Amino acid sequence: MSKAKDAEAASAVLKYLNRQNRPYSAIDVFNNLHKEYGKTSIVRCLEELAKDGKITEKVYGKQKVYVADQSQFPSVDETELKAMDAKIAELTSQLEQSRAQCKQHEREIGTLNSALTTGQVRDRIQELTEQCDKKQSRVDKLKSTGNHVSLQEKKAIYSSHETSLKAWRKRKRMAMDILDAILEGYPKTKKELFEDIGVETDEDCNVTIPR
Repeated sequence: MSKAKDAEAASAVLKYLNRQNRPYSAIDVFNNLHKEYGKTSIVRCLEELAKDGKITEKVYGKQKVYVADQSQFPSVDETELKAMDAKIAELTSQLEQSRAQCKQHEREIGTLNSALTTGQVRDRIQELTEQCDKKQSRVDKLKSTGNHVSLQEKKAIYSSHETSLKAWRKRKRMAMDILDAILEGYPKTKKELFEDIGVETDEDCNVTIPR
């Protein structure tokens, strides 16, 4: 990297540390400057700035941390620090409230975006009204024919249907039991037995007992 670029990187690093006034590692500075300068250049700038006394270097084991030179900042007494802490707490609370309000507004916007417009509601009402009118017209027509089935007749039909199904199942079961008994002493297969005596099953006729 050219000397001009090194100088530009050193200036950017110094300005960043002074502006933030908090400790950072070389990797932090490299990332926070959006990788505009090479990692090697950032490390070199930090070491040179620390050597020149423009920033402070602190070593924690294998980790090096850099922070702005605190002597350039005005001293702050305990009262001011407490006031700053209180202000930070107040602003943090306001931030949390603003975030909560923002989420609430986002939910409301989502609800409103998914809701029908006034025009869409009117169209839907008209569509449903037309459907109701058609169904009502059909009901009136069916009632006017005079040949509709009463509730008692309907129950009687269902009862007769169920009785017929039970008889069907019972007779089929009895017939199959008899055929199975014949098969115990019959020299041929079940299919051949059915052919010999002319038996047709429901399955042969593609018939299924309703459930």
